[in-house]
Amino acid sequence: MKPTNLDITDFGARDDGRDCTAAIQAAINAAAKVQGRVVVPAGTFLCGELHLRPGVAIEGHAAWSFRAGQGSILRLNNPAVPCLLNLTGAFGAVVANLNLHGGDLEGSRAHGIMIDKPDYGQQEDTPRIDTVRVEHFGGDGIHLSRIWCFSVRHSHMMANGGCGIRVRGWDGFIMDNWLSGNGGAGYGAYEENASVTMTGNRIEWNRQGGIVIRGGSHYNITGNYIDRSGNDGIALTDRDGHRCSVIAATGNVIYRSGRPEWSDPPERRTAHVRLDGVEGITFTGNALHAGRDDGGRGGWSPHTGLVLRNLDNAVVRDNVLHQAALDELVSDLGGHGTQVVIGDNPGSLKAATPAGRRQ
Repeated sequence: MKPTNLDITDFGARDDGRDCTAAIQAAINAAAKVQGRVVVPAGTFLCGELHLRPGVAIEGHAAWSFRAGQGSILRLNNPAVPCLLNLTGAFGAVVANLNLHGGDLEGSRAHGIMIDKPDYGQQEDTPRIDTVRVEHFGGDGIHLSRIWCFSVRHSHMMANGGCGIRVRGWDGFIMDNWLSGNGGAGYGAYEENASVTMTGNRIEWNRQGGIVIRGGSHYNITGNYIDRSGNDGIALTDRDGHRCSVIAATGNVIYRSGRPEWSDPPERRTAHVRLDGVEGITFTGNALHAGRDDGGRGGWSPHTGLVLRNLDNAVVRDNVLHQAALDELVSDLGGHGTQVVIGDNPGSLKAATPAGRRQ
């Protein structure tokens, strides 16, 4: 009986600074023949782009602190490749218990994990990404283009140049993750996107916003903690005439959105939540609060709690805006269709002392 657990060191991979691309790819190819599991032991293994195969799992020893990866680490050493782990065509693959490091390579736009297909194809992709740290890539931490069925759980996407997770596609579960300090949005969906459940994630310090969805539909955004976004905490807007639709957003805590030090231009009006061109939405039971950087540093934000425009069949009520904004709690810009309920969103502005400093 052929073994199904294949250690990359048995194929020549070494934790000694040498390139391990060929050895790790050989282990993946061998595992594909037996629907097996590639084992990455503790250590740092340098490599370029790796192509996962259908039905193959690549797993290691998961260990990391908030600031640094430990345990089993695959570290990119080629700035010219599009990604480290390429899951395109690897139907039913698993990536688990690994640290993926982009190497901070100058000029690199590589993604950590990527699916990039020319069309949606005839079957579900169904990758499972579980307990994985993806950090310091020039592109997105996880980049899923024309994805069809996926899950990302218990993982940490941190300090990537693009989004923590970027999705073009549908049918996903994004649960119990950290999306921290990325140059793009924590979660970004800018092309066609739909049918995603986002629950229990901590989405923090992402320069271009917390959750940014353009023209998406059928989202469940529940119980997330969204902190210190550089732009809006949640932005649901239309995309070239495609409205966001059928969205339930409830039980989220949204704190100190619109970090002014990241504003471009500096006078940009920031908000916790921007709903513009949305239909069939319930936005209720969320808690919003203004703030500044840790340790009492930096500027206060945001200017506005909720910015609302061009809604239809919508309920925005029973949210609490406790000291939630500097200038205005709810900015209703109108243009709404029928059956729009906006109200009972109690709260207060962030008070200023006589010296003009917010308390």
